[in-house]
Amino acid sequence: MAGCIMKKKIKVIIKIALFIAFFGVVGHVFAADSLTANAIVKKSDQQMRGDSSYTELTMNIIRPDGTRSMSMKSWTKEQNLSLVLITGPAKERGSASLKRDKEMWGWIPNIERVIKIAPSMLGQSWMGSDFTNDDLINQSSIVVDYDHKIIKEDVIDGDKTWVIDAIAKPDAPVVWSKVRLWISKKTFLQRKVESYDEFDELVHTMTTYDVQNLSGRMVATRMEMVPADKPGNKTEVITHKAHFNFLINDEFFSQAQMKSLRN
Repeated sequence: MAGCIMKKKIKVIIKIALFIAFFGVVGHVFAADSLTANAIVKKSDQQMRGDSSYTELTMNIIRPDGTRSMSMKSWTKEQNLSLVLITGPAKERGSASLKRDKEMWGWIPNIERVIKIAPSMLGQSWMGSDFTNDDLINQSSIVVDYDHKIIKEDVIDGDKTWVIDAIAKPDAPVVWSKVRLWISKKTFLQRKVESYDEFDELVHTMTTYDVQNLSGRMVATRMEMVPADKPGNKTEVITHKAHFNFLINDEFFSQAQMKSLRN
């Protein structure tokens, strides 16, 4: 008799546990699907960079006649501070790019000169790659300078995503009039990004691959940037190391620091 009562109690406990687990999963999915487009983009930006980040990268600039590679280090803090240092090859070593709020500079060590990157230069190629100055050091602009709208859902590389159109706000200091983002429902990583000019023509497409856990955070460790009008051209960026959410002073992101950084 006591055994029957105990079995019934166990069955009840199992049913309760399954009920809680089921509705916990459903609640999580419902909460994710109820997010606004703006909230999704903000969460994606936070997931990709954290409050601060440090990464070590290799950039491969691939052309029909060959490939040129560069190694680099990158630091970011929140949405308005960014610094990128080229560590190789020797010809480009020591070159750096700095962003503070809406202002950007480049350091060219061979001529010991700092160049202010004017708004008209944001759409220009960064170091001969298929990334622009805006793509590389002004990424978080997508959060503050655009209005966002979910247009559909899609699957990218087996990852269920929201597809969100980001439309530039009037008078926003940006290169792209529209950016279409495929954001993972699972990790909130940007799995694909299409950038459009003022004539609504596709300029280039970035796709991310090889999602891994680096320092406790899911990171797409390989991305490819492919221009729409240059067949055979693409730029690949591979992340080797990453750290997030550490203390770093605003003063680190300065022209003096940009000029003094070493490998």
